[in-house]
Amino acid sequence: MYHLATLAPPVQRIRLPVSRDQLMLLMAAINEIFLGVDIYLAHSISGTIVPREWIPIIFGPVAGVMLLIAGLIALRNRPAATMLATLVLAGSIAVGLLGAYFHLIRATLPTGPAGERFTVQLLVWGPPVLGPLMFAMVGLLGISAAWVEDPPDSGRLRLLGGRHLQMPLSKTRAYFLIVALAALSTVLSSVLDHARTDFENSWLWIPTVVGVFTTVVAAVLGALERPSRTDLAVYVLAMLLMIGTGLIGTVLHIDDNLTTRGEFVAERFIRGAPFMAPMLFANIGALGLIVLLDPRSEVLERERR
Repeated sequence: MYHLATLAPPVQRIRLPVSRDQLMLLMAAINEIFLGVDIYLAHSISGTIVPREWIPIIFGPVAGVMLLIAGLIALRNRPAATMLATLVLAGSIAVGLLGAYFHLIRATLPTGPAGERFTVQLLVWGPPVLGPLMFAMVGLLGISAAWVEDPPDSGRLRLLGGRHLQMPLSKTRAYFLIVALAALSTVLSSVLDHARTDFENSWLWIPTVVGVFTTVVAAVLGALERPSRTDLAVYVLAMLLMIGTGLIGTVLHIDDNLTTRGEFVAERFIRGAPFMAPMLFANIGALGLIVLLDPRSEVLERERR
């Protein structure tokens, strides 16, 4: 279903130069690059970046560039581009899971007394366990976009050699569920990060409430086979709230890192409030809105001409 057309029927007459899947892959490439930059800033806090901490820092930009190259290859050879993108995105999932494991190990006390080797307090003050999972989320989202769904909204993926794979859900519903998982991961990371201040600032409750609301709404949309216009309107509201929360959070984090005279000090931006973290909310909101676009692949459109 073309959900955006359900909300606003006139958009059916508008033809975008790129398909929904192409936009998703472009967003995946941009996300990979920015994740690498964000993790570099986060790992710089210790003053020394150990070898394994360089893995996501290097992988992010390289993966982003490789996905952009895959996009160019797709103009002439979609199967080759799909395989290249799938390999890169599978690597992104592996990096995300490996990073979450390393962070979890760092947040434990293996030699501590029983019952104190892993606590909520250690989880709050340790490395963000859920942070690296954004690599996995991007990988999952990108792989979903890389393979052509034929026909649209059928869950039937076209594989190499003329073969097909029937998935239990349509690509659109899978996108909704991935957005829900990404929102859940982001809000949990936000809660753990803000718990260090005991939520003394009432502004800190905004991303928590918005994140939980978005997670529930996106999950419900993924569960519905044919969401109503009201369902879609609530979903759009949730995505706009995510974008607004991300923008407001970024401004507040930047303001918190400036000196009392409004001066920029690089050290404060490295060790202070993570100014790029709130943009994850805006990023998920943007991805969520892209899900509503026409599900038809550009490959199918070319074949019909």
